[in-house]
Amino acid sequence: MTLISNSPIWWPVINSSRVVSYFMVAGSTGVIYDLVLTLGQEVELIWMQPWSLMSILYLSVRYLGIVFSIIQILGHFMYNAIICMTLAVNVMLGAITTARLYAMYQRSRKMLVFLVVTLLTVNISNGVLLAIGMGRASEEVFISFGTYQCTVSYDGDVQILKAMPWILSMAWEILALCLASWIAVNHFRELQRHSAGGIIGDFVTVLMKSHLIYFSSFVVVSLFWLGDVSPTFTTDLISLKSEIYRGFLQIILVVQMFVVGPRLILSLRRYRAELVACPSSGTGMISIALQERGHESTVSTSSV
Repeated sequence: MTLISNSPIWWPVINSSRVVSYFMVAGSTGVIYDLVLTLGQEVELIWMQPWSLMSILYLSVRYLGIVFSIIQILGHFMYNAIICMTLAVNVMLGAITTARLYAMYQRSRKMLVFLVVTLLTVNISNGVLLAIGMGRASEEVFISFGTYQCTVSYDGDVQILKAMPWILSMAWEILALCLASWIAVNHFRELQRHSAGGIIGDFVTVLMKSHLIYFSSFVVVSLFWLGDVSPTFTTDLISLKSEIYRGFLQIILVVQMFVVGPRLILSLRRYRAELVACPSSGTGMISIALQERGHESTVSTSSV
């Protein structure tokens, strides 16, 4: 429903909307700047390489960032689209994390099944919770002093519904970090025990560094989001403090999804390209044999 009113009571809403829009533009600018900054590497390491699932996931996440930014700048008129796109991007980032862990665990089928089942459980649960929340949401558009505004209201208390997806996603990210840390510690122990070369150590270091950066950004976003649904901000939706808080949330959200997320793939592709360019490596595939209880294990970057 569209309302038209030039009543002064709408000025706080208009001012708060303007404050948030500044942060949205800042976040969108950061995404586009990073895209331009890494375009050369993207062409070399993604477009000019054989296509794979990781290539498709990288490009999907990267360029959905532009669509997401445009929708945000247009305002909250496409609220449901923003929610659905956030869920879709998190699913793709989860798939990237799964592929990395699958490679780190020597392509173990048991680990792959465990990761896929866990990721599906988390994302299906998130989808159901978000669908319930959107079903209780109602949007109202009004025109005031020549500006278009959109307000979203909910039927009943939906704070738990808004918080639970981030809690579940946080549990998934903690699990992924623990699994990655476990295999990294084991590899470094094997290197010390067998006095192996530095390539595998460097590979695991690159994996863990990019994963820790991504995990840290996700933790920050989750904490900001949980704070946003706390009584401190839900009881005072249009104050300057609340809008600045949500503005910073918008910035770190787009950075986490569309800047740090794609670098999970780009960092490994760049490392592999450096190995190819190094005469001592001779190949883009890292294959280091580690002897443990009479069997051989291999760590490879070919799948990531």
